Amino acid sequence: MPFVQRREKLRRFVHRAGADAILVTNFVNVTYLTGFTGDDSYLLVTRDKEILLTDGRYTVQLSEECPNLDLEIRSPGVSITKTIERVTKKAKIGCLAVEANSMTMGLAQRIEEQLPRVTLLPTDGLVEQLRVIKDRGEVEATRWAIKVAERAFSVVRAGLRTDQTEREVANLLEQQIRLFGGKCCSFPPIVAVGPRAALPHATPTDRLIGEADFVLIDWGAVGPLYMSDLTRVLVTGKISPKLRRIYRVVLKAQRRAIAAVKPGRTMQEIDAVARKVIDKEGFGKHFDHALGHGIGLEIHESPRLAPGQKQLLRPGMIVTVEPGIYLPKWGGVRIEDDVLVTKSGHEVLTSVGKELDDCVVR
Repeated sequence: MPFVQRREKLRRFVHRAGADAILVTNFVNVTYLTGFTGDDSYLLVTRDKEILLTDGRYTVQLSEECPNLDLEIRSPGVSITKTIERVTKKAKIGCLAVEANSMTMGLAQRIEEQLPRVTLLPTDGLVEQLRVIKDRGEVEATRWAIKVAERAFSVVRAGLRTDQTEREVANLLEQQIRLFGGKCCSFPPIVAVGPRAALPHATPTDRLIGEADFVLIDWGAVGPLYMSDLTRVLVTGKISPKLRRIYRVVLKAQRRAIAAVKPGRTMQEIDAVARKVIDKEGFGKHFDHALGHGIGLEIHESPRLAPGQKQLLRPGMIVTVEPGIYLPKWGGVRIEDDVLVTKSGHEVLTSVGKELDDCVVR
């Protein structure tokens, strides 16, 4: 079982950090380590066991999702800190690692007050570094999320009309993702017409698709846990010389960056490949975000393809590659695909056409 293996790897990290156990408070990390998809529950991983600290609402769900996990079910009115105190004392823990990025100062203070003889050791990213490398099941789950997203996009594109609004198109994407079996969108879809495409994270409005010659769509699906993330520009009018030039530059930058993806290269090297193409064409100051990011249980997770990131690419990583050029008052072009790092190089998991002629809505 992958969950057992993941917890064993985590134990080794905790041991190296000098702690007796770790209290996992990030709900996404709890899911990664156990398969439990609920929230409001923490996981205590000691040197020889794991205990899920939860409440009665999840008893049936837990029996279905992780039947072999030891549970500490707190009764109504019993605080989570009291539950932490009870299981920590029972396990005779002297040094407890905690997830500094997800534990609040208030919770940490309450634990310290109730467990004065226990040392809390703040840690950063012990579980997240495990999540960086996807196993076979995670890769297949990502492929499924991509398939759902692409099917939804094809339906919405086929019915795209100039009298539709950005908001209507975004809602249709969500609907189609659910109809094809997805849990929901990975994030609120970005649908940005013309000049609004200059906003990398534009929020859909009532602007009509027909108010400009192109629309940028950034979307993804969750199905049911792992996520996908894609961006395409659709041409709904004439292809102006300016759009043709900028699109050509972005596509060239993306293709060269994808071609450079292989184990042993650094994150910053891949980013630099795309950035060099865009800089050379005179648009460097208009590409003002990282080239890409990891996807998985969350839509933005480690690693990052960005300047200053010296981490090495390793087989099993899944990253987006999404260069963009954004010109205020004109618009923007971004092209995004999901890429798996393999032992010999890479595999592009997404398959939506991205030649400019492929993007013309007829």
